[in-house]
Amino acid sequence: METPTPPEPADGFRYADLTPATDFLSILEDAHYCAVPDGWWVAVTDVVDSTGAIAAGRYRAVNFVGAAVIAALRNALGRRGMPRDLPFVFGGDGASVLVAPGEEAAAREALAATVTWARDAMGLSLRAALVPVAAIRAAGHAVEVARYAPSPDVAYAMFMGGGLAFAERALKQGLYAVAPAPAGTQPDLTGLTCRFEPARARHGLILSILVVAAEGADRDAARAAIADVVRLAAEAPARGHPLPPGGPRLRWPPPGFSHEVRARGPLWGSLLLRRLHLLGATILAHLIFRFGLRVGGFSAPRYLDELVANADFRKYDDGLRMTVDCGPDLAARIEARLEAAEAAGLVRFGLHRQAAALTTCITPVAALRDHVHFVDGEDGGYARAAQALKAKQAAHRTDEKTEAAHRPAGADPGIESARTPV
Repeated sequence: METPTPPEPADGFRYADLTPATDFLSILEDAHYCAVPDGWWVAVTDVVDSTGAIAAGRYRAVNFVGAAVIAALRNALGRRGMPRDLPFVFGGDGASVLVAPGEEAAAREALAATVTWARDAMGLSLRAALVPVAAIRAAGHAVEVARYAPSPDVAYAMFMGGGLAFAERALKQGLYAVAPAPAGTQPDLTGLTCRFEPARARHGLILSILVVAAEGADRDAARAAIADVVRLAAEAPARGHPLPPGGPRLRWPPPGFSHEVRARGPLWGSLLLRRLHLLGATILAHLIFRFGLRVGGFSAPRYLDELVANADFRKYDDGLRMTVDCGPDLAARIEARLEAAEAAGLVRFGLHRQAAALTTCITPVAALRDHVHFVDGEDGGYARAAQALKAKQAAHRTDEKTEAAHRPAGADPGIESARTPV
């Protein structure tokens, strides 16, 4: 089976036509990026009070809901029962997805259904917005996209230009909001699973890294500092990959079993029947993986190798996000480099250390090689790092206001921006 070809866009822009970069460091180069035309949309979501959910031990659920947005849109915009290859980025407690002209209505319906499902089935408040790229550009920002291929079988979207950061701010201000669907609406979350054990750090700790350019920073100097962080992380064994060779461990019943029951919804009107059905399906899958079996076109050992190769553990979406397995000494060196860059006014950053990494998977057809796997820290990961980053940005804005209060009348106050596009 082949992934369906998206409709031919009137603006001539096709994400799938972009040549993927295979060296992660090169995604900091402008040459890999293409401007997204005005007719497109940015779907953006996040879990409200993810900090509180994490404190209550629900970060696996937060990750699952964040990935559900991507699964719902891929399925809603697919054809012939196959999901679309969409430009998306997973942010831990939410996601951003590019939506093509003519697909806004279907995307809005899928987002509305996912908001309702997150509330009713998962007990989490998910907010969603569909922001026109034209509005982003009118506000002085750009949406530029590239493709990065960690393996020959998948490519993930990377973003520059400040457009996604603008869309996130609009979301939190209640702009372009997507209203929830009626109670009981179930999105199509086919392929979304959470069956693997947390991958324990093999080299000391799992470090979640979030870095953005500081307001007003020199673009080239900020990029150079971010590139230094990427190079430092690559000094870790296996270049910092947080998943072990052969993939994370499986047990039965899987740790995300209840989430998967809720994702599939009732079977013949009964959640109990769905639970029994999935108990049987997951124990069969567990035995196949445990004994390394091959069933039809599916090979358990091959799938696990592909899982590691396809893992989305580093990305760029108007800032650097990485989940790396490294030793305490290397983590300290990374933090020291970031502190120096921050003191120089080049970047703002947030870090979070934890003992393991979580994996959330989208596998529409297990026998195919294009399954995707989102990796985040088990103890808050990107959300905790973002919390630290936001605290610094808030402190910086407070300092700016204090400075403005003492600025002579008529002086240029500058333009406030959440993050400088790099």
